[in-house]
Amino acid sequence: MKILITGVAGFIGYSLSNELLKNKNNSLIGIDNFSKYSGKDIKKLRLKLLKKNKNFRFFKIDIKKKNEIKDLIKKNSFDIIIHLAAEVGVRYSIIRPDKYIDANIFGFFNLIESLKFNQPKKLLFASSSSVYGDSKIFPLKESQNLNPINVYALSKKNNEEIAKIYSKKYNTKFIGLRFFTVYGELGRPDMFFFKLLYNAFKNKKLYLNNSGNHFRDFTYIKDVTRILQKLISTKLHSNYEIFNICSSRPIFLRNFVNISEKYLKKIKIENVPAHPADVYKTHGSNKKLLKVLKKIKFTKLETAIKNTISSYKKYKIFNQKN
Repeated sequence: MKILITGVAGFIGYSLSNELLKNKNNSLIGIDNFSKYSGKDIKKLRLKLLKKNKNFRFFKIDIKKKNEIKDLIKKNSFDIIIHLAAEVGVRYSIIRPDKYIDANIFGFFNLIESLKFNQPKKLLFASSSSVYGDSKIFPLKESQNLNPINVYALSKKNNEEIAKIYSKKYNTKFIGLRFFTVYGELGRPDMFFFKLLYNAFKNKKLYLNNSGNHFRDFTYIKDVTRILQKLISTKLHSNYEIFNICSSRPIFLRNFVNISEKYLKKIKIENVPAHPADVYKTHGSNKKLLKVLKKIKFTKLETAIKNTISSYKKYKIFNQKN
């Protein structure tokens, strides 16, 4: 298969590319603009690892540049496109909402419009659990009403709506992926677990919002990549589908810290008030996903935490500037 992955130097983009390239029948082109917010140094490391594979090619392309993405699509007949390029994170969207409008809405539209020149069989695109807002109904199901409460979430809801419209115009099957708190090896520096590890190794304080009184549906990156590979190969009858990508096993944040401390030295914690961008709980239902994919074996939380810590030590992430 010929595959395009946008945001290839990002956390999920790199991890999925790494797995797809294990199949020597896959040819993969990755693009990224190296946005600084989610860690420039760690992106360089991910890309360096991917470039070791002869079936991988990289182009520095920004999806906001309409002609660049159009030319790439015109020149290549991709079987699969996996769109993961975006400005990420809820908190930064409060500070710079303009960046999210440009990259996540206009950038996504540039990609979708370019498909008319060369339509892939499937386009998988990143949405987010943030589209549900601060819901009080759990577990969150794909069928329930959405209530985005920030520009990041709104941009992802917009992507879903654009994809739904274009699924009626194109022969491409559009698959929206509502990711729930993805964590694991070579993860994002702005995410909670990365901050926990970095501060533990640097012997610094970990500032715990709302004293850790949150529940999060942590979803391990290797489980995510297995799910996405199955969605690539599974036959879908509808031209438009949305799936929660989650373990559906929420954990109290303080308990997550306690498990991590079993494999680290004691973490210095300072409790601080809740951040205005935080929701109290995320808990997605994965019943729809299980119905389509039949069976998914999720990694034990403690195993995933151990694996992530080992990877962190191996690549000496704590010595990087992010």
